[in-house]
Amino acid sequence: MAGMSPVRVLPADPAAIDEAAALLRAGGLVAFPTETVYGLGANALDATALARIYAAKGRPASNPLIAHVSDTAMARTVVATWPDVAQRLAEACWPGPLTLVLPRRPELPPALSAGLPAVGVRVPAHPVAQALIRAAGVPVAAPSANPYMGVSPTLAWHVEAGLRASPEPVLVLDGGPAAVGLESTVLDLTQAVPTVLRLGGLPLDRLRALLGEVATLSAEPGDQPLPSPGLARRHYAPRTPLLVVADAETEAARLRGEGKQVATIPLGADPVAYGAALYATLHELDARGYDVIVAAAPPADDAWAAVRDRLKRATG
Repeated sequence: MAGMSPVRVLPADPAAIDEAAALLRAGGLVAFPTETVYGLGANALDATALARIYAAKGRPASNPLIAHVSDTAMARTVVATWPDVAQRLAEACWPGPLTLVLPRRPELPPALSAGLPAVGVRVPAHPVAQALIRAAGVPVAAPSANPYMGVSPTLAWHVEAGLRASPEPVLVLDGGPAAVGLESTVLDLTQAVPTVLRLGGLPLDRLRALLGEVATLSAEPGDQPLPSPGLARRHYAPRTPLLVVADAETEAARLRGEGKQVATIPLGADPVAYGAALYATLHELDARGYDVIVAAAPPADDAWAAVRDRLKRATG
């Protein structure tokens, strides 16, 4: 029917999970909760299904996807090598918000990794994600379930609101709020020194405690394709203009003096709690129709690194 939303939302009960798993095997799209954000999933082994992800999001083909798997055994069906460091990290951090980048099996669709020779893989911690992947029986490629460059969804209604104009039908499994609220940390194990490509839900200090030396990207990647999701200069951005300043209250007062409707996001003391709430806050403020959102700038330390990254890209 003309005008009907292509997005269908179901409570994530066993019957809905079975329906979603069958849809994935048939090449369809399923949005599902992980502990980080809601992902827009497709069969990672099906090139036509992967093309539907890119179409639904308006995502450039130069931006790779992450394969979500049920366990280490399934991870090893996606990657060509499994070094000792990968096993150590998997035992310590999976299920959880850590994506490992390793050489991909050559028979996998090139679109999974944007044509690159390495692919990201992780085991999500959310029970709905776990049940869905097990029921589907295939690795599930899944970027965040929102239009490209938009704010990632941490609730099912965020997905429905963002993808209601999608050219592809999407089944959404409503599994409640995503607890971590920021995307996974992406760690490249193809480098001589393990290198964080994207800051995220697993803190840097945790990785350093496990590995010792851990590098981070020294500069923004300039050439396409990108080595990891989440590296575009503008990303995670609300529709409402966002400013990040040292003194949010003073800037908000100045803007209100100009007649603008202004929302502020205070910093608080806990970077984990701030990160968990950030996207939901941006979605809520977007829905209220403010003229501008003003956020307080986070401290320049590792604990706030992932939040700083998201705010920087959201204002890019």
